[in-house]
Amino acid sequence: MVDTVRPDSPPVDRWMLPGELAPAADLSDVPPGGSAPRTARDWAVDLAMFLAAALIAVSEQVTVVLPSLLELPTWLRIADPLLGAAACVALWWRRRFPVALAIGGAVAASMSNTATGAVALLLFSVALHRGWTWAVPIAVGTVLLGVPYVVTYFPGALGPPALWLLVILLGAALVVTAGLGVRARRQLVLALRMRADADRREHGRQLEESRRTERQRIAREMHDVLAHRISLLSVHAGALEYRTAMAENGTAPPPTAAEVHSAVSVVRSNANQALEELSEVLHLLRHPDTTADSEREEIRAAPPPTVDRLPALVEEARRSGQQVRADLGDGLTAIRPQLQRTVYRMVQEGLTNARKHAPGAAVDVLVRGAPGGEVVVQVANPAPVGVITSEIPGAGSGLTGLAERIALHGGDLTCEISDGQFRLRARIPWEP
Repeated sequence: MVDTVRPDSPPVDRWMLPGELAPAADLSDVPPGGSAPRTARDWAVDLAMFLAAALIAVSEQVTVVLPSLLELPTWLRIADPLLGAAACVALWWRRRFPVALAIGGAVAASMSNTATGAVALLLFSVALHRGWTWAVPIAVGTVLLGVPYVVTYFPGALGPPALWLLVILLGAALVVTAGLGVRARRQLVLALRMRADADRREHGRQLEESRRTERQRIAREMHDVLAHRISLLSVHAGALEYRTAMAENGTAPPPTAAEVHSAVSVVRSNANQALEELSEVLHLLRHPDTTADSEREEIRAAPPPTVDRLPALVEEARRSGQQVRADLGDGLTAIRPQLQRTVYRMVQEGLTNARKHAPGAAVDVLVRGAPGGEVVVQVANPAPVGVITSEIPGAGSGLTGLAERIALHGGDLTCEISDGQFRLRARIPWEP
């Protein structure tokens, strides 16, 4: 996933940030193992550090080395400014090679007064870019390497050597502490940015998962509703077609106007209901992001089917020509609403499957349950003999979706053929 800066995010002056923090501003990636390119701020800071170190070097050269204040030998008076100049130039590479340059600066500081400013900045850099594990040992080494120089060349007029060593130690500690403080702040900023990015990605994943779950739920509802409606429509249309063909062949009297009106009325009613329900589902599927929240809530708030509508469902199947024997237990309305909808959908799916795969066969519907126990739902019909090709098409996903529904309630769904009967049975705990 590639993130982009959100339109409502406040503008960030990238050039004002250190190179290590600049990628967090524009969400660009730093190559693994590489260093971030310098920003305008980095160039300005590097130039300021170089000038400050050079100014200190010139000051030390003018006030200490040239006047021979410390009575240095000739070779040290020559080496001192050369080492100081090298340490100042090394500052331009302090981000890329902080450890090596800090070690080199420690060696230079043991023999050069003019390198003092540059070495302090190199210690700051190693603390900033490599942390205390490198900075503390190098700082201690720098102080120890400077002991011979201080003891040998600092005269008593400048104070006891021990005092100067203490000053150098405290100075090195202050510089390293400052570098570690800046490092901690940068790490905090980067950690907060990484956490924000992770939260945004997780939110996007959860949102996508929620949308996928919602679309699957809508697809199951569409299958359960439309398969039932369209199977009823197909049965009535097929019966009317069969009756008309028999009348044309002279083997049966032509259908009366009342019979035709009744069949056409059922076809029209189921077609209208199927179109209305399909329209709602397609609207959500086509506009998952733009559908108003109030509209989505209104659709979701539509009354779900409950077990008290089972008698009407059975009667509707009987009117379509199915032979249905129903045994519906008492007290089923006390079941939680989500489970009532699942029970209704299972009976609906069982009647639809029987209508498609065992046309004309008697169907037995059993729904029983008791508080504290389990709800048993069974739809059984004679198993077809041989290969039965249904004229009513199906997606083949009805039982899969039904098994998913039942599993959400902690129940199980079984399909079996025994004693010449095809049985669709579910056992679901009464309580969640």
